[in-house]
Amino acid sequence: MLFGNLAILIGILIVFLFLVIVYWISRYRRCPSNKILVVYGRVGGGKSANVIHGGGTFVWPVIQAFSYLDLTPMTIDIKLQNALSKQNIRVDVPSRFTVAISTDQQSMMNAAERLLGLQKQEIEDLAMDIIFGQLRATIATMDIEEINSDRERFEKSVMDNIETELRKVGLSVINVNISDISDEGGYIEALGKKASAQAVNQAKIDAADAMRKGESGSALALQDQRIAVAEADAVAQLGENTSKARIAESEAQLQVAEAEALKVSTVAERTRAAEAQMEAYRSEQAAELERAKAEEAKLQAEQIVPAEIARQKAILIADAEAESEKRQGEGEANRLQAILEGQAQGLAKVVEAAGGDANAAVQLLYVQQLPELMKIQTDAMKQVQFGDITLVGGGQEGGGSGISNVLKELSVGMAGASAIGQQLGIPFLQGGKGSDDSSKANGKSSSPVEGSPIVVQE
Repeated sequence: MLFGNLAILIGILIVFLFLVIVYWISRYRRCPSNKILVVYGRVGGGKSANVIHGGGTFVWPVIQAFSYLDLTPMTIDIKLQNALSKQNIRVDVPSRFTVAISTDQQSMMNAAERLLGLQKQEIEDLAMDIIFGQLRATIATMDIEEINSDRERFEKSVMDNIETELRKVGLSVINVNISDISDEGGYIEALGKKASAQAVNQAKIDAADAMRKGESGSALALQDQRIAVAEADAVAQLGENTSKARIAESEAQLQVAEAEALKVSTVAERTRAAEAQMEAYRSEQAAELERAKAEEAKLQAEQIVPAEIARQKAILIADAEAESEKRQGEGEANRLQAILEGQAQGLAKVVEAAGGDANAAVQLLYVQQLPELMKIQTDAMKQVQFGDITLVGGGQEGGGSGISNVLKELSVGMAGASAIGQQLGIPFLQGGKGSDDSSKANGKSSSPVEGSPIVVQE
């Protein structure tokens, strides 16, 4: 029992799904190629309808509906009468227009908004009204001659003006066929007669011209023959003269060419000779330059290079000697500086030993050097003539072995010591106080070299 209920439920579900699929399939609308499918209602996108040419689409129930617009062309006969032209001449322009709904997107939207639901006759009437108005407006801008003679331009102007207005309702002009144009006053007919008469007259003129040309043709042919013969003779004579002139010109050109060839060969020969001489001069000049370079190299090797070597050697020797002398001078200066620094240090110690008295230090130094100074002074005074000292005694000249020599040396030494003492201001070398008093008492000097002469006898 349970299995049977389940089978029934599954069968009902399958039937329901099948019915849903069939329903949705039935809601799919296809668009034939000669129609436009218009889906209107809630289509979204802010549009009033969706237009589809070819293909198909689903149409939602309740909220959407659909309809078709026929693309079959419509033929409209326009029997325009008493249309006013630019020249204020009324004309009749019978014509036939073929129009249909356009398939571009904007035109289909315009047709869906303005033609949907209208019958074919209503659409034709709407198009006829638009065509009548635009055809009259186009004729009013053109002359009769332009409308009659230039039909292609007239038809193009009509199509352009009408097409613009028809597209506003979704229609488009496929073809325009304009019949014979006529007017009430017979102006166009008169233009036709005028053209016919002009054609007849032109034909008569052409025939007369042909006859005149035929009559004068023989005379002109004879004249042309004679002219042709004369021209042929003249051309023959001219050809003969031209041939002679060309022969003469050829001979002249030959002579000129020979002279030019001779000149060229002479110039070439002289040019080659000059070039050979110039080449020899250049070779000799190059040889001289090479010899000069060799002499210069020899001079450079034999004299300049040894002289330069000697000069560099002398410079090096002089620099070495100068450096040696400089170093010797620096050594001598350093030695003297060391000696002087040692003497200064010794003097400083002598002054320090003398209790800081510089005079006492000088006297002390003098006493230390007195023997040497006495020797130097005595040697110097040996050459002095002492007038108060007379040496008596024999002995050979220059012997110097007796007492006279001893006394002489003693007197010279005392005199030298006294002189040194006076120069340095040393009291004990200048004589004592007793001597000064004795001299004053006796009225005589106590100097051994002053007063009565001293006679020394050996």
